[in-house]
Amino acid sequence: MVSMSLTSVPAHAGDAGPRPAMLVLPGGGYAGQAGHEAEPVAEWLASLGIHAYVLRYRVAPHRHPAPLEDAKEALLRIRSGSHGVAVDGARVGVLGFSAGGHLAATLSTAAATGDDTLDVRAAVPDLTVLCYPVVSYKEAVHQGSVDNLLGASPSETLLHAVSADLQVTASTPPAFIWHTADDASVPAHHSFAYAGALVRAGVPAELHVFPHGRHGLGLAEEDPGPDQWTSLCANWLARTGWIQSSPSAM
Repeated sequence: MVSMSLTSVPAHAGDAGPRPAMLVLPGGGYAGQAGHEAEPVAEWLASLGIHAYVLRYRVAPHRHPAPLEDAKEALLRIRSGSHGVAVDGARVGVLGFSAGGHLAATLSTAAATGDDTLDVRAAVPDLTVLCYPVVSYKEAVHQGSVDNLLGASPSETLLHAVSADLQVTASTPPAFIWHTADDASVPAHHSFAYAGALVRAGVPAELHVFPHGRHGLGLAEEDPGPDQWTSLCANWLARTGWIQSSPSAM
């Protein structure tokens, strides 16, 4: 998979020994990857004591399942600890933005690639963070993501298979999700659909919808309202036991 690259940002602090890890998937409509949703986010995670890994997965003209293959391979590599950083193999999560959020959600719902070496339980994350994600390929669709991932005229079967909200089960990992109500590119419907599917399946979910904010905010450090998402997420990670609950982490 020559077009896939994985960049590591080790945890800045934390207890000695293995630490939780997070795979970071930037957005970009499956046409590219947004830089502000990559290393800056990994540095934020590292500041919380989480090892972070930014994946540059394959995008158009590559089609499904190429990005999913890259994400599964990356998650398995991280979980194995073969990269030389002490990772807690039982605490490996995924964080994705926009189309990267779609990739994170399909990874979390165990979407199939057709490769038996990748379609294994260890390739499913233990926890999911979705930031203004693309989720459904059947309702309120982001057409650019559909075209770039699936090409022209995809079958209804394929559209259903990559609609993560339709693939949630009781085995899907817990999720923290956030969106803005007036996102003009990817409607908040996507986050509602995924959160609703998790709740119906009995899976813990936390959803925050801020009234205002454009699509693609990343860390949103200068955007009142959405700028709270990192502290809210850090609090959620503390409650799950992934990070220390301390003022510096919040």
